[in-house]
Amino acid sequence: MADEVVLLDFWASPFGMRLRIALAEKGIKYEYKDQDLKNKSPLLLQSNPVHKKIPVLIHNGKAVCESLIALQYIDEVWNDKAPLLPFDPYLRSQAKFWADFVDKKIYDLGRKVWTTKGEEQEAAQKEFIDCIKLLEVELGDKSFFGGETLGFVDVTLVPFYSWFSVYEKFGNFSIEPECPKFIAWVKRCLEKESVSKSLPDQDKVFDIVVEIRKKLGME
Repeated sequence: MADEVVLLDFWASPFGMRLRIALAEKGIKYEYKDQDLKNKSPLLLQSNPVHKKIPVLIHNGKAVCESLIALQYIDEVWNDKAPLLPFDPYLRSQAKFWADFVDKKIYDLGRKVWTTKGEEQEAAQKEFIDCIKLLEVELGDKSFFGGETLGFVDVTLVPFYSWFSVYEKFGNFSIEPECPKFIAWVKRCLEKESVSKSLPDQDKVFDIVVEIRKKLGME
C-alpha cells in the first residue's frame, strides 16, 4: 500500500518550509493543505490538540507535530534517499544541538526585530547578527553545515531566509555586509530545487507581515 502523506501548513511558515524541503529532497509525494490560522480547521485541531499549531505531518493517518520532530521522522522513515542526519552518533548530536539553537534564537529574535521599536529592537537586531555570525563560525569552510550535502541544520535554518526582507526593512539594517559567508551558504542552498521551490518570495512574506502589523495596530 502506498504511503498517504498530508502536510498541514501555512505557506509563510519557516517551520512548515522545513518539512516541504525534506519531503522534496526525499522525493515523497504528499497532499498540501494550507491552513487558515485565524480559523483553524477541525483536522488541524484534531491532529495537534495540544499546541493547535502548524506544521503537522500526517503519515498514514498518524499525526507528527513540531517541525524538528517531524523533520527527524521524515529522515528516519524515508531513510533510503538524501539522509539529513549523519549516521555517527556524535555528529547527530551536534546537528541536533545547532537545530535547537536555531529554534530557540532565530525565530524569536527575528520576530522582535519586526514587532518592537527603539532599544528593544536594537538589542534584538544586534543579537540576531551575533547569532548569524556564530552560525558562520560553525559552518566554517564547509559547503553545508553537515559537510558536502544538504543536511538537518541546513533544512532547519534556510527557511528563515524568506523572512530576511522583513527583518531588514523593519529593522533598517542589512545582513549580507555583516554576514557574507552566511548569504553565500544561502545561495548554495537555493541552487537546490528542493529549497528554491519550497521558499516563498521575500516580497510576498513582507506584504503579509505589513498586514499583520496593521491588525496589531503597529502601522
